[in-house]
Amino acid sequence: MQEAGSLWALFIASFLAATLLPGGSEAVLFGVLKLHDGLFWPAVGIASLGNTLGGLTSYGIGRLLPRADPDPSTRSGRWQLKATAWAQRYGSPVLLGSWIPIIGDPLCVAAGWLRLNWLLATSFMAIGKFARYLFIAWAAT
Repeated sequence: MQEAGSLWALFIASFLAATLLPGGSEAVLFGVLKLHDGLFWPAVGIASLGNTLGGLTSYGIGRLLPRADPDPSTRSGRWQLKATAWAQRYGSPVLLGSWIPIIGDPLCVAAGWLRLNWLLATSFMAIGKFARYLFIAWAAT
C-alpha cells in the first residue's frame, strides 16, 4: 500500500476507534510503521488527530443527549454513571484518560453531556491520545 493510502487508512481506523463503534487502531498504526518505517511522526500525528476527532464526535453526541439520569440497573448505565462521576469530579483533565479502552468513549460522551468547555476537553483528549500513540509507535519500532 502506498504511504498516502496507509495514512488515510490509519486516520479512518483511529477516528472510528474513538467513537462508540468497536474497533482498534493500534494494529493499523503498527502495520503502517512496519510497512513505512519513515512515517513515524506523520503516523503518530495522523492517528492522534483521527482519534481526537473521533473523541470530539462522542463529545458532540453527549451534547445532544437530553439531561436524563442513566439507568443503574444496566451495565451501560453503570458505566455512564461512573464516567459522569469522574468527569464531574475532575473536569476536563479526566479526558487525559479518553484513550482507555471501554471507559474512554463514555468519558467523552459524559464530558459533552456535562457541557465541559470544548476547547479544554479537546486539549486534554489530544494530549492523552497523542501520548498513547507515541508510546505504541515507539514500542513498534
